[in-house]
Amino acid sequence: MDLLNTLVEKGLRRELPTREEALAVLATSDDELLDVVAAAGKVRRQWFGRRVKLNYLVNLKSGLCPEDCSYCSQRLGSKAEILKYTWLKPDEASQAAAAGVAGGAKRVCLVASGRGPTDRDVERVGRTIEAIKEQNEGVEVCACLGLLSDGQAERLRDAGADAYNHNLNTSEATYEGITKTHTYADRVDTVQKAHAAGLSACSGLIAGMGETDEDLVDVVYALRDLDSDSVPVNFLIPFEGTPLAKEWNLTPQRCLRILAMVRFVCPDVEVRIAGGREVHLRSMQPLALNIANSIFLGDYLTSEGQAGQADLDMIADAGFEVEGAGTTTLPAHRADALAAAGAVAAGGCGSHGSAEGAGCGCGSHGSAEGAGCGSQAPAEGAGCSSAGGGCGPCGGHAPAAEVPAAEAAANTARTDLVAVRRRGAGTDLAPNA
Repeated sequence: MDLLNTLVEKGLRRELPTREEALAVLATSDDELLDVVAAAGKVRRQWFGRRVKLNYLVNLKSGLCPEDCSYCSQRLGSKAEILKYTWLKPDEASQAAAAGVAGGAKRVCLVASGRGPTDRDVERVGRTIEAIKEQNEGVEVCACLGLLSDGQAERLRDAGADAYNHNLNTSEATYEGITKTHTYADRVDTVQKAHAAGLSACSGLIAGMGETDEDLVDVVYALRDLDSDSVPVNFLIPFEGTPLAKEWNLTPQRCLRILAMVRFVCPDVEVRIAGGREVHLRSMQPLALNIANSIFLGDYLTSEGQAGQADLDMIADAGFEVEGAGTTTLPAHRADALAAAGAVAAGGCGSHGSAEGAGCGCGSHGSAEGAGCGSQAPAEGAGCSSAGGGCGPCGGHAPAAEVPAAEAAANTARTDLVAVRRRGAGTDLAPNA
């Protein structure tokens, strides 16, 4: 179809689709789904080959968070039965990280619940980063500690952090309906602080919270503008005891369309299938590897993931290979720009790339030939809609009366097929491996 041919051509040139084209991807029919996956796969292979980057979560501090994020089992007032514990010691975190590295993980993600770290917390995490890097040569470390204050990103960088994760989660228009204790602007500010410090920006979204197609496109374009090197795509895990416990809006087909849209908008960034892939993609997980080039290995923060060996088998069976520590994940133009930004601790978002694409990527202003994931879109694709409200299981597609019965059934979320497995159930603390 003409739409997909256009999107592939733009993706191979690192030229941005219009908002209308991005929305059209989300509106494709099930009959077109494999064509959508194949088209996104061409763009994925151009920039990442058949490599899959493995990431591994270490939950440094679990539960008891003062923030009220509706999707989170660790939120203020959550009745979800999850593990709750204070900070892991550096040697404990290093041992947990070693399990993931042994399984092939290239990046370790250190996560702590809370609004944001104190200076003492930053020192503690710094010691943990040092311990992990002493024990695991070549491993990347990404910190995810909440909202950052001035100077904290620089201190994390000096301690050896390679990246900082802080997700936007949803569109600016709908953010207040998800969280009241901080703002969308607070999150943007933290991503910008990480960028300014020379850290690789990791920022993504959560799909399935009742958002519209317009909301999804809005947040992905915002991530593009923030120059995210990594875009984790989470699919809501509706934990009992949270306000979104009944939001079962996703199907495997819907998830694949969302991943494809992200790939077309951000063709040359690390697109990561994150939380909820096992719950919502289910048997279509291998198909999603044709779009995304990164996954989490093993468990998540408070829920169990697929067994690590099953992840490795899935990658091999689908014809992909685990990315080694000696391989640079990002394409050369993005890796060079990141290295330059780290050297001066002032590059990244808003840099002005050359015609060849130097310094380009999300947030840069390049020419049509060198525009990266965040270059300025044409006038017809710029701006954000003020979309609001929720969506049904079909995610904003045609009304049920216009959809064939078999397709409507396929597009209905099947809550009877899934179960949220709580990490560490019946134990004091379970390793993530």
